[in-house]
Amino acid sequence: MLRLLRATRLWALLLVTCSLATAQAQAPKTYTSSEILLGLKKLNVVGSVMYIAAHPDDENTRLLAYLANGRQLETSYFSCTRGDGGQDLIGPELREQLGVIRTQELLAARRIDGAHQYFSRANDFGFSKTSAETFTIWDKEQVLADMVWVIRQRRPDVLITRFPPDARAGHGHHQASAILAAEAFDAAGDPKRFPEQLKYVQAWQPKRLYWNTGSFFVKPGENMDGYLKLDAGGYNPLLGQSYGEIAAHSRSQHRSQGFGSAAQRGEAIEYFQFVKGTPAKTDLFEGIDQTWNRVPGGAAIGKMVDEVIRKYDASNPSASVAGLLDVQKAIYAAISNQDKPRTVDLEAQKIVEISKLLQAARGLYVEATVAEATTLAGQRNSINVEITNRSSTPVTVATILSMHGLDADSAVQTQIEAGKTLRLALKGRIYPFIPETQPYWLRLPPSKGMYTLPKQFPLGRQGYTLYPPFSVLPTPELFVKKGNTTKHIVGSEMISERELVGFPENPSVAELAIFFKEDLLNSITVPVQYKHTDPVLGELYQPLAVVPPVMVNIPAARAYVFADQQPKQVPVTLRAGQAGVAGSLALQVPSGWQAEPATVAFTLKNKDDEQTVNFTLRPLASAAEGKAELRAVATVGTEQYSRGIQQIIYPHIPTQTLFPEATAPLVRLNVARGHTKNIGYLMGAGDEVPEALRQLGYTVSLLDPATDLTADRLGKYDAVVLGVRAYNVLDRLKTQQAQLLKYVENGGTMLVQYVVNRGTVMSEIGPYPLTLSADRVTVENTPVTFLPTPGGAVVVRQAPKANPKSAAPSLAQGLLATPNKLTPADFSTGWVQEQGLYYPSQWDAHYQPVIASHDPGETEKQSAILVAPYGKGRYIYTGLSLFRELPAGVPGAYRILANLVESGGK
Repeated sequence: MLRLLRATRLWALLLVTCSLATAQAQAPKTYTSSEILLGLKKLNVVGSVMYIAAHPDDENTRLLAYLANGRQLETSYFSCTRGDGGQDLIGPELREQLGVIRTQELLAARRIDGAHQYFSRANDFGFSKTSAETFTIWDKEQVLADMVWVIRQRRPDVLITRFPPDARAGHGHHQASAILAAEAFDAAGDPKRFPEQLKYVQAWQPKRLYWNTGSFFVKPGENMDGYLKLDAGGYNPLLGQSYGEIAAHSRSQHRSQGFGSAAQRGEAIEYFQFVKGTPAKTDLFEGIDQTWNRVPGGAAIGKMVDEVIRKYDASNPSASVAGLLDVQKAIYAAISNQDKPRTVDLEAQKIVEISKLLQAARGLYVEATVAEATTLAGQRNSINVEITNRSSTPVTVATILSMHGLDADSAVQTQIEAGKTLRLALKGRIYPFIPETQPYWLRLPPSKGMYTLPKQFPLGRQGYTLYPPFSVLPTPELFVKKGNTTKHIVGSEMISERELVGFPENPSVAELAIFFKEDLLNSITVPVQYKHTDPVLGELYQPLAVVPPVMVNIPAARAYVFADQQPKQVPVTLRAGQAGVAGSLALQVPSGWQAEPATVAFTLKNKDDEQTVNFTLRPLASAAEGKAELRAVATVGTEQYSRGIQQIIYPHIPTQTLFPEATAPLVRLNVARGHTKNIGYLMGAGDEVPEALRQLGYTVSLLDPATDLTADRLGKYDAVVLGVRAYNVLDRLKTQQAQLLKYVENGGTMLVQYVVNRGTVMSEIGPYPLTLSADRVTVENTPVTFLPTPGGAVVVRQAPKANPKSAAPSLAQGLLATPNKLTPADFSTGWVQEQGLYYPSQWDAHYQPVIASHDPGETEKQSAILVAPYGKGRYIYTGLSLFRELPAGVPGAYRILANLVESGGK
């Protein structure tokens, strides 16, 4: 019957792995007969492989799908980062919030291609051009330790990298991932490296390390005959798809990066270059025993699995249950006879697989749901348990035990006839020490390059130790025996920092384990989830979240900018995590600022009630120029609360609930405005620039691409601004570009923010030729110089509407001087992550470059801002990362933005 606590360490790590690897907020998985057969075949393959790269979407999903389902290997993808530093195509989330989205996109991809997902604690700080730069920001030794830890856990026979360890990788993080993989290959097998890990795991030496290369990395004309080759384009009849089709579905989960992919069918050759270990001649896994013979006493287990497969009846999978139970007992016995420290090794993983196969073969549908999406620590909840027996034979539920997070045990002893459903209502109390549901890597402030993990993470009851011979009483008070000693093990458990490393997400807030009389060695573990029915989308599942008694929300991504002494309103919204919460709310501001009222009393009668308090905030004469921070704090009794609640909701991932600090940048600056008053803003992939313009005092209207992009309608605006990646995501621009340019020709100012150089909806985004590239300046505080005259531009061709006055230098100089006299410091001081991206590499002579800068060791880049006259108006393209700097409250970014939208002549 059982699961285990850290009494002997025999199974503790396995339990944590199972808990943390459980997919959250998913409808209970059901299996077809062919999927069960594929699972049985995988059960008889005892081998493992790990793919290593730097970011979400770096992985080769076709190869993963082939290895997991074609070769039926235990397949993992280790991503050094969570992709926090990328751009977001589907919404305004950046940095940590984007990392949460991309983590969930990877998990969605793995649910499709069959691999497992792991991470290091490295923070994706943005684009890096060299591994040397990357390792000045990442803690290399810590990232290496994380990689070694996961290798020692998963015990892969073969490691595969996506990238080479040199400049061909194209990104410093890519290079770094390959360098780390080569070092981890040696370190994982060396007990002198990271010996502190050996308390939990054993040293493990993979057989070989290969680089999964291809045409992208190979020089033109290079002979590929010396590479190891593998056809990953086959068809899996049990899944009814080719591995290319599975891969396309998997890769298309990376929606935030715009990686929707077309399915591929037929031959697909993958190439591999030898890096370390024992080279292979014809196959990646040659010389590696992938049968049960590699496990002491495993030969008999392999024969037993063969027999289960031979007798498998697709029309009656439940006939395989007895054979699977025998296999499970044999694996337990083999493990129990091994006197060595345990890890989450292949034998243990096979027990997890058998548990899933037993549930699938029996046709058991199990879920545990609650009626509300949030709960408080210590709160009692009604948990609805549904167990449906869809097999041809009765089953008897013996016991329901809370695995962690809550206390909701129940002795059931109820038989469920074939085709019948058992519904139970349990009362469960969330343990009082369970904190709010914040991703574990976001609980503590990170450094620029690394996330800081909590030393301990509350899990609640972890389980029960199994002592052979197996003997158990199927009651909530679980007893197990070792010899003549009966030991009762219950209580709470904390996951250590070490055990958190690698896992993609938190464990579920609460889980139940359901044991059956017919099989007391096996349980079905289910997360407690919130389930509701949407009138359009139907039945939906959402992770249960633990919330504080009161949440304090300041509008997300808003910086409060003061260019004068005029006060501004700061709305703070309180939300009740429980009924009947009362206290006081205050706005904490730095010296030289005044917030009124000083405090406000509040009472929230019902759970989820909200109350918005508008504070009036003004700078005093003593307010220092520059950036500071304000914070909203609610006091309830003797406790203070300063976290809000943020939900990230997209249809392709489970709803994510975060609890950001109730803080906002506070910016005191000297910024002037000119003639511009009304601005039309066309949203692209999503950003917070409109709010920044409003903070500067402009009236901003969001434009509807379907109706507002005509010269007549645009004519009422002094300036029109296109959001980030607009030309990548708005098909409407194909037909309305002429209208936008007509607006400029009539005297308007059009500001286009960065456009990715691939996947544009049209080839020409400006009035004159402009060649986009992937050029960027990644060092955010690199010095900037002003270009006094137009120069350095590469003339592509003269446009038909050549303006003989276009070469006048006053355009670029005026942009730097009016209405604010900008300085080089405005473009670098206090900037975050990067200075700019996707700079044009070539441009027509009509465009005038304004500034120049470059990363260390590189040539000067002059196209961060290009301005061109067109008719009576101005067209401006900028790759400056204003979409990052403005929400971060960077003063110079606001001054630059004001000059950009004021540069026209209307």
